[in-house]
Amino acid sequence: MKAVRIHGYGGPEVLAYEDAPKPEPGRGDLLVRVHAAGVNPVDWKIREGHLRPLLRYRLPLTLGWDVSGVVEAVGPDAHGFAIGDEIYARPDISRDGAYAEYLALRAVEASPKPKTLDHVHAAAVPLAALTAWQALFDVAKLAAGQRVLIHAAAGGVGHFAVQLARWKGASVIGTCSGRNAEFVRALGAEEVIDYAATRFEDAVRDVDVVFDTMGGDVQRRSFRVLRRGGVLVSIVEPFSRLKAALRGVRAQFLFVQPHAGQLAELARLIDGGAVKPAVEAVLPLAEASRAHELSRAGRTRGKLVLQVLA
Repeated sequence: MKAVRIHGYGGPEVLAYEDAPKPEPGRGDLLVRVHAAGVNPVDWKIREGHLRPLLRYRLPLTLGWDVSGVVEAVGPDAHGFAIGDEIYARPDISRDGAYAEYLALRAVEASPKPKTLDHVHAAAVPLAALTAWQALFDVAKLAAGQRVLIHAAAGGVGHFAVQLARWKGASVIGTCSGRNAEFVRALGAEEVIDYAATRFEDAVRDVDVVFDTMGGDVQRRSFRVLRRGGVLVSIVEPFSRLKAALRGVRAQFLFVQPHAGQLAELARLIDGGAVKPAVEAVLPLAEASRAHELSRAGRTRGKLVLQVLA
């Protein structure tokens, strides 16, 4: 099969579009014919070697942990799916990923894809939407009537977070560039802050939840806008739990996990019209390096997707 793999860590040039062995489904696995693979910042972070202390990969490695496709084979003890089923998933990030024509993943990680989406748009959902779901609902316990500040609200994770928070009945404040302000309002944000024109801590006070997708100085400043007893969830970098405790708030770092049940609920929300993935660009699998350059630049509205099977 064709796949995009890395044989060493480095820049986009280390991505090799090449022949690779077709995987065999192991016990509990599905073999999936990949139609599309979403592109996420974790892909280029792994490619650059930033996660080597956490994830010890055996090279060569196939990247990409957002997939939509069709079940080609069912391994022993893999239940709930049959050959020909359309699925989407956020596979185990410790295994080879979806930048390939075929992917072996655990059946327990997969869910029937949303009926109203094609494979390209379905592949844009799992990792980013699960990240938003787990941050807002599992960690922050966001509830109706609360106020949430979502950083980079036009981005891959952010645009799902805005929609999910509004579905829950929360009041949403989003930060983004000026060019994306109307897009974020259309997603459901009641207040939008152009980060280039306004320091968000000068405009916001006493929020219940901050969803930090930026890290660094943005994260440090975010503590100032939380009410006492509020929650900050970061998906970018850890923080000082002592600082959080001294401010009377709770803070937690999140690394998204596969969850078929949550994907099933997201599919219901998508098919019901409450959530819609935004895809800024679709590139062929052979142009994965270009997709990484676009993702690394940090200006993508919604998601980037690699189309594997037309």
